[in-house]
Amino acid sequence: MSTIYCVLFQEERPVATARLLHSKTARVGRVATSKQHRKLGYGRLVVQALERYASELGYKEVELHAELTAVPFYKKMAYQPVGTVYQEDGIPCQTMKKRII
Repeated sequence: MSTIYCVLFQEERPVATARLLHSKTARVGRVATSKQHRKLGYGRLVVQALERYASELGYKEVELHAELTAVPFYKKMAYQPVGTVYQEDGIPCQTMKKRII
């Protein structure tokens, strides 16, 4: 399994990050934006960059494990819930998938 990290900087300071784990599947994870930079679209930018990279690697689909509070964010990016809600590290989560071109 390989891991690719995407970090968005503003004036040499990291403001958003995410990672792509890939082997048999492509999975986005650890999406985070600094508190003062939320609601500016930076999380969306790092996720979209990793989706493009996954597409370049030949993947047709990306999945992620979303905390329930983040499900609306991912739905706006065309991710669809798959299966039932489960606990991951004590946090309610939902697997979500998206077809990519």
